[in-house]
Amino acid sequence: MPDYPPEPWRVKMVEPIRTTTREYREQVIREAGWNPCLLRADDVHVDLFTDSGTNAMSDRQWSALLRGDEAYAGARSFYVLEQAVRAHYGYEHVIPVHQGRGGENILSRCLLRPGTHVAANMYFPSTRAHQELNGATFHDVIIDEAHDPADEHPFKGNIDLNKLRAVVNEVGADAIPYVSIAATVNMAGGQPISIANLTEVCDFAHAHGIPVFLDAARAVENAWLVRQREPGWADRSVTDILDALCAPTDGAVMSAKKDSLANIGGWLGFRDPELAEQARGLALLYEGLHTYGGMAGRDMEAIAQGIVESVDEDHIRNRVAQVEYLGARLHAEGVPIVQPVGGHCVCVDAATALPHIPRTEFPGQTLAAATYVDAGVRGVERGAITAGRDPRTGTNRFPPLELLRLAIPRRVYTRGHIDHVADSLIRLHADRARIVHGLAFTHEPRHLRFFQARFSPTTGRSIFAN
Repeated sequence: MPDYPPEPWRVKMVEPIRTTTREYREQVIREAGWNPCLLRADDVHVDLFTDSGTNAMSDRQWSALLRGDEAYAGARSFYVLEQAVRAHYGYEHVIPVHQGRGGENILSRCLLRPGTHVAANMYFPSTRAHQELNGATFHDVIIDEAHDPADEHPFKGNIDLNKLRAVVNEVGADAIPYVSIAATVNMAGGQPISIANLTEVCDFAHAHGIPVFLDAARAVENAWLVRQREPGWADRSVTDILDALCAPTDGAVMSAKKDSLANIGGWLGFRDPELAEQARGLALLYEGLHTYGGMAGRDMEAIAQGIVESVDEDHIRNRVAQVEYLGARLHAEGVPIVQPVGGHCVCVDAATALPHIPRTEFPGQTLAAATYVDAGVRGVERGAITAGRDPRTGTNRFPPLELLRLAIPRRVYTRGHIDHVADSLIRLHADRARIVHGLAFTHEPRHLRFFQARFSPTTGRSIFAN
């Protein structure tokens, strides 16, 4: 069993968490419509719903809060953030936003119109929602290996150049305002993209006059995995690799709630001054002034410090190793997971784990509910519910991957918590025959339905056998 290094921090303050009974958990998940997202956080023992905004900030970040300049216009804290982004990500024009989806909204409104097309290495729900709401058609051009949970390809976030070329040939370069690249690919299980592939994609896109925008929320984790997996990068610093990831792109959307170890905030980065000016104008409408973008000055200070800490070698080594440890424990006991383990999460292959639950009864959501009932562990479905409905036909999308994602917050949980999660999934997998009923919608929101949907077991009152 692989080990991981001791945490490169020590605990200075603790937050109590509740221990509840199985009977209580089954009661509250039923009241929440069998959707872990609708649970009260106080009823969750280990919360792996997301790594977004759930990080523990450092003492230096907390002290940075006290330096926040809350001036409405031109706050000093904006320039601190701007300098940190320029130094570590390399984008000249920096526009703060309240979080990543605020940036997605602005970028989509700047560039997309009805009849346009966006090619990407798989989708992220809010990103694709903004693209489609602005009239664009989404094209997944990720390599085929990304759709196979058992495939060990080291860079399952790579774009298939032949697929991208086919989209360009089909719709024309003029109809593609940009290519959207995630580093890492969340929906594939935190899978990285290689520097070689990213560079090749940018060269191809630029030759056709198409800009490339990076989802940089977990680019630091991508940089670490490049160092571990891509030939020629083993001796380079994480800072150097991060710069190499950003350098060929035309801009980025950043949720600072991930790599940057903050609890809120984000930014847009541009190289084109005219596009940046257009984005600033929209930021005034939807976010706030272009020097605060929906954030307090103290949040910008915390993000700037978090950027510095995110590329610390001891930090990122421990962060990814903790994720790998959970994956290794599950894999060793036969729990089917996405391989190789990515940077921020472990994803259980729910379709394989629960083959007796039809895809139409949502095995990913069913397993998420079962995991909560068993041990108070909250994950999130990443499959048909997350994929939503086709906007043209109204039919459910059934992507190849049907997953339970366990996203690990940064600097929050100890080895004991991770072992608790592993023990629960191993126990559930050994006794999976007791999970006999899937789920059906009783309430289905139109957009991002996984957040607020409600369900009931297809038969009886429980997903478990009596």
